[in-house]
Amino acid sequence: MITLRKHVLPPLLALVLLSTSACTSGVAAGIPSAGIPSGGTPSGTPSGGATSKSGGGTSQSAAPAESASPSAAVPQLTPASTVDARTVLAAFKSRDMVGHLQALQRVADANGGNRASGTPGYEESARYVEEQLRAAGYAPVRQSFTFKEDGRRGKTVESFNILADTGGNAGHTVVVGAHLDSVREGPGIDDNGSGVAAVLETARWMKEAGITPVNRVRFAFWGGEEDGLYGSQHYVDELSAAEIGQTAANLNVDMVASPNGVRSVHDGDGTDFGHAGPAGSKAIEDVFFRYFQENALPAETTPFDGGSDYDAFLSAGIPGGGLFTGDEKRKTQAQTYGGEAGKDLDPCYHEACDTIANPNPELLTEMSGALAYGTLAYAMAKTG
Repeated sequence: MITLRKHVLPPLLALVLLSTSACTSGVAAGIPSAGIPSGGTPSGTPSGGATSKSGGGTSQSAAPAESASPSAAVPQLTPASTVDARTVLAAFKSRDMVGHLQALQRVADANGGNRASGTPGYEESARYVEEQLRAAGYAPVRQSFTFKEDGRRGKTVESFNILADTGGNAGHTVVVGAHLDSVREGPGIDDNGSGVAAVLETARWMKEAGITPVNRVRFAFWGGEEDGLYGSQHYVDELSAAEIGQTAANLNVDMVASPNGVRSVHDGDGTDFGHAGPAGSKAIEDVFFRYFQENALPAETTPFDGGSDYDAFLSAGIPGGGLFTGDEKRKTQAQTYGGEAGKDLDPCYHEACDTIANPNPELLTEMSGALAYGTLAYAMAKTG
């Protein structure tokens, strides 16, 4: 079970409203062919394997945290608070994340009840995401890959990721991602239509606000997650050592509207669950907690358990972090988020009932605002 943890934050960075110069319109950068191949097969099996997303366990103070060893020198960025966290949350209260969930539900309804990789439902989901990105001024591209369904003896499935870039310094790329596919058992509206909605609205908000990033943000929608984290693993496998070194951070959102959920942030420094991300992961954790603290929203840590798309990035030595509201774990009495103690955080996890009736819209708003705040902090971050 997830238990509430009192998280002590470092001193707040100075809060400054977006300057006029930060609000000038930018042209969406195309994705260079180098490092983003249009096809190919995964060069390795994802180390995450299972796709169950654990919401946590008993907070531990045991062995020192273990951290992944970087395979290349990853740039260390100092996140910049260029906008008040309360301003971001207020902006996202009027944004239509639920509209994206409704669209994905319609896709599932028209395609056998799911949006799994390799199915017509996935293709239609992808077209919807691409249309939204193009309408906002991005130039999305597909990165193709294949994988074996149910292990080596299964049929070969063709799938793809969707990638879309902002402008900014490509030497400090921030990858902001969510998996687009559902399980075959249902439409996957919390898992992970909610993450898709959060990423889409973050991308749209940045364009509409006229934000010109200092560092390139790459918005990513992964395929093959529910089958074994294949899409994100393929993306990382295809990066050269130099490109890994130019990837400053990965922000991951996977299930951020659980109906009985909690606000949780991945334990970047490993102080609670014993497994730290690479150097720089604690800064991601701190940025997200700053947002929740400034908005007076209780939040807690959740472990890196290898069950989502951050895993390939951490294994490559890239700082990672993200947001999560819970799966089949049960809510405890100690948690102060409302809902029902002793009940599953998402009783429809990987079930046919993960429909438009399942997600918590208020929690989706809060978590989407958190993602936008964290994304902007890294888009405007400086080295050092």
